[in-house]
Amino acid sequence: MVVLAVVSAAGCGTPPELRGPTPTPAARTATPGAAGTPTAVPSPPVSRLPGPPDPGPTSPAGQVAVACPAGPTGQRVTALVRNRDVLPPDARVRVRSGPLCAADWHYTVLDVTGYEPLQVVSRGSAAAPRLVTAGTDVCTAEVRVAAPLGIRTLACGADAGA
Repeated sequence: MVVLAVVSAAGCGTPPELRGPTPTPAARTATPGAAGTPTAVPSPPVSRLPGPPDPGPTSPAGQVAVACPAGPTGQRVTALVRNRDVLPPDARVRVRSGPLCAADWHYTVLDVTGYEPLQVVSRGSAAAPRLVTAGTDVCTAEVRVAAPLGIRTLACGADAGA
């Protein structure tokens, strides 16, 4: 019975993913000691909280979607969805909001006469954006996994962090 308690207690403690990294010999630098002999001084450990990596850029540009200073125009986004046969050729379209940019991703909402608002997610350069998705629900797997947080928030709403 004592052995069982010792064995079960041996599995307790801080999980490996929550422990800080152990210094390696390469992470140490030599400095002269009091007697002039080198002593090893560990460099400070690099810590990272456990969890999935952030799929979007870590720059502020990826965290928040803003009006595109050098992104596609609303007319370019409208032409993009028309060229992909997402809109009927005779549909009347007006840009409701956007394009908003985060990194090289763009989010635009189009008002289409006779239809629900059309959300458009694209990415790439202003001159040649690529259509990622368009519709009334644009929170697709690609948007959830690859889009920066600013675009995920617009496309997925409260589910952006999931």
